[in-house]
Amino acid sequence: MNHIINNQEEKKTPVNFIHQIIDEDIRNKKHNGTVHTRFPPEPNGYLHIGHAKSICLNFGTAQKYNGLCNLRFDDTNPAKEDVEYVDSIREDVHWLGFDWANREYYASDYFEQIYEYAVKLIAKGKAYVCDLTAEEISINRGTPTKAGIESPYRNRTIDENILLFQEMRAGKYKDGEKVLRAKIDMASPNMHMRDPVLYRIIHTDHHRTGNKWCIYPMYDFAHGQSDSIENITHSICTLEFEVHRPLYDWFVKELEIFAPQQIEFARLNLTYTIMSKRKLLQLVQEKLVKGWDDPRMPTICGLRRRGYTPESIRNFAEIIGVAKRDNMIDVALLEHCIREDLNKKAQRVMAVLNPLKVIIDNYPDNKTEDTDAINNPEDETMGKRKVPFGKEIFIEREDFMEDPPKNYYRLSVGKEVRLRYAFYIKCLSVVKNSQGEIVEVHCTYDPETKGGSSIDKRKVQGTIHWVSAKDAVDAEIRLYDRLFTKENPDEAEEGKDFKSYLNPDSLKVINGKLEPFLKTAMAGDKFQFERIGYFCADKDSTTNKLIFNRTLTLKDSWAKEEKKNK
Repeated sequence: MNHIINNQEEKKTPVNFIHQIIDEDIRNKKHNGTVHTRFPPEPNGYLHIGHAKSICLNFGTAQKYNGLCNLRFDDTNPAKEDVEYVDSIREDVHWLGFDWANREYYASDYFEQIYEYAVKLIAKGKAYVCDLTAEEISINRGTPTKAGIESPYRNRTIDENILLFQEMRAGKYKDGEKVLRAKIDMASPNMHMRDPVLYRIIHTDHHRTGNKWCIYPMYDFAHGQSDSIENITHSICTLEFEVHRPLYDWFVKELEIFAPQQIEFARLNLTYTIMSKRKLLQLVQEKLVKGWDDPRMPTICGLRRRGYTPESIRNFAEIIGVAKRDNMIDVALLEHCIREDLNKKAQRVMAVLNPLKVIIDNYPDNKTEDTDAINNPEDETMGKRKVPFGKEIFIEREDFMEDPPKNYYRLSVGKEVRLRYAFYIKCLSVVKNSQGEIVEVHCTYDPETKGGSSIDKRKVQGTIHWVSAKDAVDAEIRLYDRLFTKENPDEAEEGKDFKSYLNPDSLKVINGKLEPFLKTAMAGDKFQFERIGYFCADKDSTTNKLIFNRTLTLKDSWAKEEKKNK
């Protein structure tokens, strides 16, 4: 797989080859010039950023051509599905900004019709009931260079196959005892055409149909037929389904039904991320993360909880475009998209995450005054707010150094700095504890410099943020980082698996001091902590216990790389 971050040609928004196909179809009046797509998730897990790309592509394509997009749940495996996943998928698609109106469908809506399609194939001599086990079927399928072996049950009569299939539906047989297979070509160079399984027996209640069915269609059989039933014009799939397309087309041809066009595009691969639902489920079940919506997870609900915006994800999907071959996209581009969006929208506030107390000796003991702070310099309509200032304040411990190196522009003994939105202060001395750690910094302030300007125009190079000690609000701050240390966790070294590369520092929890404005922050509210990064109030945050998740830092490696390459 190729990286796009250092390729100047590919960094431009790629041409959408799917839209080129659709443009040609419209010119040729195919499907009377209409466009009807679908997003067909399996309700067996939570959606992730890769699904977000597919959502944006399917719904966005329908919007572009004034067409329709269905939301269809591929609920053909009751052993792995749950209503919880259905609800989460609905929420994620809506959150991303898309709606399917009254077009919410399920493969289970069509179980009766798909069953009749299977009977039709049997009646044409194109399907048969097979008694081989799953392991025997796999062995007999052969290899890409060696033809498969025909099942000994392949030449059962049509009447026998119809009777056995009816008995399968009636619950006469156990799980795995029989399957229905298509009769195609056991010597086909395409392994998917070597008599694939169409139906298997699963004696498990379905979340929608209960115990009505005990046989369920395989994805390859249900998907294309569901597309046809819904009159989908363009069935957009990820690249791994390219080899399934001949089977997709074979079914609709043999059944003589409406034939959608399957088009494949490269799935999203993101650095320092895994996209396998199976592996993500493993992280959840083994409690290596704190659930599907853990802000370190690439799930849409995890990104939402971390503070990502739907606009940033849609913009990311637009920038990366759709490709015909696999690429590894640098996660820095996704982070760049959220920074750009939050920079325009997020209110600026002041927060101190590693507090050091500063006492301003010449400030009146009982005095408190307000300073005016700008809410967002990118948006004047957001106005200003009042920030209380008093004799004792907190600054970042990293913003003070007793013995600084040359060109250190923050606070040090004998040096002066500007307090953001407030006054100039000058350090006089420090107080240390018995271990030699600095616990207090003593300063003086210049009352003529309120708001950060000086009447004598003296130059002060350093500006630091602060919060009033008297008015500060305590908060739990969760510092999230990338979940994996390896660029491609799926490429594990010998003797290791993807979990070997989990980042032990992906979450650090600290206690910070915030300006009082944040006391009323609601879950999901997003802020830029000045000079620190972007943060979002967590869903568990309350007025009694504020919790903020770090969305990401201010440093933008993608923008830096872009600037360097220009």
